[in-house]
Amino acid sequence: MSKTLTEIAQQLKDANKKVQLIYAFNGVGKTRLSREFKQLIAPKNDKGEGADDTELLLSRTKILYYNAFTEDLFYWDNDLESDAEPKLKIQPNSFTGWILQEQGQDRNIITNFQRYANDKLTPRFNEEYKVKDKDDKEIAVKAFSEVTFSLERGDDERSGNLKISKGEESNFVWSIFYTLLEQVIGILNVAEPSERETNQFDQLEYVFIDDPVSSLDENHLIELAVDLAQLIKYNESDVRFIVTTHNPLFYNVLHNELSRGNKSYKKKHFEKYRLEVLEDGMYQLIEQPNDSPFSYHLYLKAELEKAIETGHLHKYHFNFLRNILEKTSTFLGYRNWGDLLPRDSEGRVNPYETRIINISSHSKHSSEEVTKLTEDDKRVLGYLVGKINEMYRFGLNVS
Repeated sequence: MSKTLTEIAQQLKDANKKVQLIYAFNGVGKTRLSREFKQLIAPKNDKGEGADDTELLLSRTKILYYNAFTEDLFYWDNDLESDAEPKLKIQPNSFTGWILQEQGQDRNIITNFQRYANDKLTPRFNEEYKVKDKDDKEIAVKAFSEVTFSLERGDDERSGNLKISKGEESNFVWSIFYTLLEQVIGILNVAEPSERETNQFDQLEYVFIDDPVSSLDENHLIELAVDLAQLIKYNESDVRFIVTTHNPLFYNVLHNELSRGNKSYKKKHFEKYRLEVLEDGMYQLIEQPNDSPFSYHLYLKAELEKAIETGHLHKYHFNFLRNILEKTSTFLGYRNWGDLLPRDSEGRVNPYETRIINISSHSKHSSEEVTKLTEDDKRVLGYLVGKINEMYRFGLNVS
């Protein structure tokens, strides 16, 4: 049944699920949906009070949300006239004020940023200092209102301040939000409100995250998805998560991570959808009976073949292969994905091939997912993909 975005937002609210994962193509309306949902949960303050919170990021009592407008909290001061080094300025808001000044989480923000970007690219938040305005009057620049970036050289030397790319900037903003989220969930996991270090999040009901992955390469995208899924599963409070994305890989990794474990939890607390816009401008939110918004195994196969061709293989590519085998075995009616592996002349599956897929597709730590493979591992992976193509006549590549 077709609905408006406001009605879709109400449907998500009424579902009352712990986690709702939504796939939609770019331009369908994910960001608009996040704002409709925020308006439903915490209506905008029309009296002009607290505009930094209500419109841009943080509604203290009901909802935290991350979307394209989150980056509006940050803007570059290039100061071309004075030829000064570029700095990223932070608009005054209680979001960054709380996480940086009250909680002192700048070190964790830097660590998260470097994990998803470059371990040599280092942000530095400013301390309070004074400058003179055009009338030669001194003005105080508040601490944690600016960020500069430089490259560490590993010998106590560093480059001058750099203007980072748009992708790195988005990555930095996400790292701040994710650090806030870690802190908030940790606080709310304390069951007794009187024992929490702060009570300002006691009324938090929802976290709405819209596409935090647009600038990440595949390695870091997988790492981010795994981290986010683990944080969601770590949540023991009543806070509910809604995550939207246009990225099939991010969708799939999140789904797989959230689906592992208790089946009754999945059925009761986890729902997945595809959001579609109709020709008349109305929308449909379609429940996904499977884990794919479309023929996802074909997408994975294309990505896997591309990696084999270029030689840029990592452990997570075994996860791709296992995912393809699981989907294909379900479609063909096999009980186990291992039944699809090539057999020798006596009809037996090579136990080494089964074991390496199992081990390499179940890393407990996200950092292990991007470990480079040995030449033997690459050979086995290439052989298996070739044999599976030959045996099951995969003929369609998805670019």
